[in-house]
Amino acid sequence: MRKEAVVVSVAVAAAVVGLAVGLRQWKRRSERRWRQTQRILRKFARECATPVPKLWHLANDLVSDMQSGLAISDYQPNLRMLVSYLSPLPTGDEKGLFYGVNLRGANFLLLRARLGGKNEPISELHREEICIPSDVMNGSSKQLFDCIAVELAKYISTHSEGTENTSARQRELGFTISYPVDQVAASSGTAVKWKSLAVDDTVETCLRNIVLISSFFDLEWKSWEELVNDMNQALEKHGLDMRVFALVDDAIGDLAGGRYYNKETVAAITLGMGTNAAYVETAASVPKWNDPLPKSGELVINMQWGSFTSSHLPITEFDASLDAESSNPGKQIFEKLVSGMYLGEIVRRVLLKMAKETAFFGETVPAKLTTPYLLRSPDMAAMHQDTSEDHEVIDEKLKEIFGISNSTPMVREVIAEVCDIVAERGARLAGAGIVGIIKKLGRIANKRSVVTMEGGLYEHYRVFRNYLHSSVWEMLGNELSDNVIIEHSHGGSGAGSLFLAASQTQNTDS
Repeated sequence: MRKEAVVVSVAVAAAVVGLAVGLRQWKRRSERRWRQTQRILRKFARECATPVPKLWHLANDLVSDMQSGLAISDYQPNLRMLVSYLSPLPTGDEKGLFYGVNLRGANFLLLRARLGGKNEPISELHREEICIPSDVMNGSSKQLFDCIAVELAKYISTHSEGTENTSARQRELGFTISYPVDQVAASSGTAVKWKSLAVDDTVETCLRNIVLISSFFDLEWKSWEELVNDMNQALEKHGLDMRVFALVDDAIGDLAGGRYYNKETVAAITLGMGTNAAYVETAASVPKWNDPLPKSGELVINMQWGSFTSSHLPITEFDASLDAESSNPGKQIFEKLVSGMYLGEIVRRVLLKMAKETAFFGETVPAKLTTPYLLRSPDMAAMHQDTSEDHEVIDEKLKEIFGISNSTPMVREVIAEVCDIVAERGARLAGAGIVGIIKKLGRIANKRSVVTMEGGLYEHYRVFRNYLHSSVWEMLGNELSDNVIIEHSHGGSGAGSLFLAASQTQNTDS
């Protein structure tokens, strides 16, 4: 009996020892994996760093590319620097009830608002979102404009007032376009290639005349004049006494809105799913402009700054793989570092590497974590701005988006850090771009400049917005930073079309 007890004791002791050894091995493996996670995180942070000297290199490179894009050249510059048809910009004296259209990816906005002149705030603003039917999305530009005219007629009929101006003078209709994404959204199973009305980048001599409509529509080459004419014919067909004078990028509409409120507004930046910049340039600084000079002596430049590239851009392995697997590798590099379309995807790629190499989410890589573009920027912002004690919002988003239900507070802290690194880099790069524009205009040292901002990334992502503002302050210092005022656009999404309509009405009356 005693012998059996001894055997049992030995067996128990051996089991305990084995368990202890196993626990020590598990602990060492966990510590080793955690150290590897931290190495990936630190390396990513180093490669994304944007110290002030680097930001100045980028601002200077942007100025150089701006100058090249405005010059007469035999080669295609990095920045297209498209001269807009818009002239003049609002003065702030515009009054009346105005209508606008903002054409987006799979929908468009119809807008109506009143301006009171003397820089009075926009009032009685109403907007309605209309989804573009699938048959129209697969049709021609004429079908698209016909659809817009039909919906606009309904809209005006529903929202018209007896007090509206019914004079014989034809009403101007502002028309802006929010277009560039050009990316396969694998999570939804739909290909998004919204490049509508993007000027062809292969024909320098036709920069302002040749337009390629791709996106959801069949490929068709048309001039700006033909497109405007198609829209005006659609308006006439459906009994609307309105006229579209130009189709312009949304950033130009935002610039018009900024000018209505403040004559010192010199640039507008859109930071949403895509990104772009427009600014006011002196006509004398645009050698490639051969047409008659406007009375104001100013030209509005659509920079197409998403295509900006520089050897000083902080590009990581995750950015490189994202670019290589995109539908436009080697293009829109700045946009892929800054815009809302890509920020969440960069975070997902970092987390996927951690999951594969360090068992960040356990021994098995979560299946949904391998799906590109599943993490959207609004969800990234919600995780990043989670101030709860154990990052409860991050826990909820992991469950909701990736089906991950076993995350620890330490894991969630790392995820918050990854979001912070990506957002800070994108925001500071955008800030450097703003400083570059102001430097190109020679306004840093002795002139006050207002830059108007539009887009969900800037409006709703508070931490991103704060990082952008702080980067400008760091670059310019206490004294000079006071010369650059960055403010949110007036009226919100699509409202720029209203200010464009107002400016043209003022121009017609003068």
